[in-house]
Amino acid sequence: MEADSAILAALTGRRRRRRWLINALRLLLLVVLIGGWELGTRLGLIDPFFWGRPSGIWQQLVTWVVHGTAQGPLWVQIAVTLEEALFGFLIGVVLGISFGVLLGRNAFLAELLGPYIKAANSIPRVTLAPLFAIGLGLGSQSKIALAVVLVFFIVFFNAFQGVREVDRNLLANARILGANRWQLFREVILPSALTWIIASLHTSFSFALVGAVVGEFVGSIEGIGLMIQNAGATFNANGVFAAMLILAAVALLSEIVITALERRLLRWRPTALSEVTL
Repeated sequence: MEADSAILAALTGRRRRRRWLINALRLLLLVVLIGGWELGTRLGLIDPFFWGRPSGIWQQLVTWVVHGTAQGPLWVQIAVTLEEALFGFLIGVVLGISFGVLLGRNAFLAELLGPYIKAANSIPRVTLAPLFAIGLGLGSQSKIALAVVLVFFIVFFNAFQGVREVDRNLLANARILGANRWQLFREVILPSALTWIIASLHTSFSFALVGAVVGEFVGSIEGIGLMIQNAGATFNANGVFAAMLILAAVALLSEIVITALERRLLRWRPTALSEVTL
């Protein structure tokens, strides 16, 4: 027992030191990138008119926070884009999981609809933004629709593959023990596919943000996408980068939430070997 405790303590200490090292190197890399960018603009190596400068981006953010944007208060623009992305994300996830599980469990439907799904997936989906703007107007509906389409295929293919990858021996053993179709789905299929589904969520929310922003580019009266469009039209590089920084912060915050959700839903999953030994 004492030997096991010593090994566990050593592994824990090694992981803690590695985490501190990675965080320190990340901070150092950020300082080098931002400092080099600022220094390059000061020395004339980088043209701040076209590429902005970190100090100008910070000043632009302060101006938006204190005085608002041309479209209104900054928090309103963030809330509009976040609302569109969130609704598109939720609807796309529900539809993607539903159709992925349905086709993953029904070979006939999968074979019937397979060519149509592949054809729809081959279309560059951002090109649908003008069509949605025409059909649904310049309100939030067109942005939500585009976000749904972008999210749907990511979640659908992961859910479909997750269902198809369920261990057949495990299913056979559950049937021998008397499990019915609902019990098979709830106790075997869904937990097995959940890892695939959760993995798709890490990238799908970022795509939902892309859908909302691209929709705002095409036609909108408010939102972060419109802020980027106006900043680009007025050659305000600092404004473009400042809006991109806001989007990056929102995406990172969503990643933290999804990671917490993953740890809660997949608590049964054993710790990866790399997380223990590195």
